[in-house]
Amino acid sequence: MFVISLGEDGAELRPLEPWHAEELLAHMDRGREFVGRFIGLADAVADLESSRSYLRSYADKAAADTGRLYGIWTDGTLVGGVLFRTMDVEIGVAEVGCWLEPSAAGKGLVTRAARVIIDWAVEERGIHRVEWQVAAENAASIAVARRLGMTKEGVLREYRAHRGERYDVEIWSVLAPEWRSGKQPS
Repeated sequence: MFVISLGEDGAELRPLEPWHAEELLAHMDRGREFVGRFIGLADAVADLESSRSYLRSYADKAAADTGRLYGIWTDGTLVGGVLFRTMDVEIGVAEVGCWLEPSAAGKGLVTRAARVIIDWAVEERGIHRVEWQVAAENAASIAVARRLGMTKEGVLREYRAHRGERYDVEIWSVLAPEWRSGKQPS
């Protein structure tokens, strides 16, 4: 297993795997309402079996090279994650996503973690287009897309149903040449 430092604050990025089911459930319990405002993960991980099932689904995606799931830890505690919800290496397109519990919000963790996985996708896997789909009301996630150098392409009106309501989804993206030209020197 790998561990990637996300900075001087001790935050780390690691694969989030089926054996983390109890930890993922505890994390969701701490941040269920905050996480669930815009994404279905909080509802999908409701008990230990659903937590295992969710993590197994991403282990299967990783094995099929169609998705990946990574946790963000601070001081040894899982506080969020980033993922490739979808990844099609053949056509060169991947969709990145994220979540955090309230205690971890506002610290730049998602931006730092997303940079790591986008860089891997572009440089190692040959992904040409990385997409970010976000509820139009999710200002924090939109701010991350901007910090990542993404371009807003449009809005899919009333595209996604969540907790009984339909909401607009903004589509943001960055292309491999844009990503490479926007990278900061180490």
